[in-house]
Amino acid sequence: MGMGQVKGSLDLLLLAVLRQGPLHGYAVITGLRQRSAGSFDLPEGTVYPALHKLEREGLVSSSWDAASGRRRRIYALTPRGAQALGEQQAQWQTFVRGVNAVLAVPA
Repeated sequence: MGMGQVKGSLDLLLLAVLRQGPLHGYAVITGLRQRSAGSFDLPEGTVYPALHKLEREGLVSSSWDAASGRRRRIYALTPRGAQALGEQQAQWQTFVRGVNAVLAVPA
């Protein structure tokens, strides 16, 4: 899948990964890669700016965690983020149904 296609859906993908619970940035990247069977192996330079944008929009919160001995930023879904995820997921499913209907070979 091309980067342009991923960029349009990146917010939705990040919110979906964070639905499982708070994660540090690298774990978000790893979660995307694992859950997509390698389709979404995105660089830090793409993921971190997107996480920061979601934080500015109030959909994600972050805090510092030093439990592992080194400071890492932990990202979590906010209640607004969970609501946005539900809305975006519904819009995405409607979009996919429409695309599949157009692509279907006529009977």
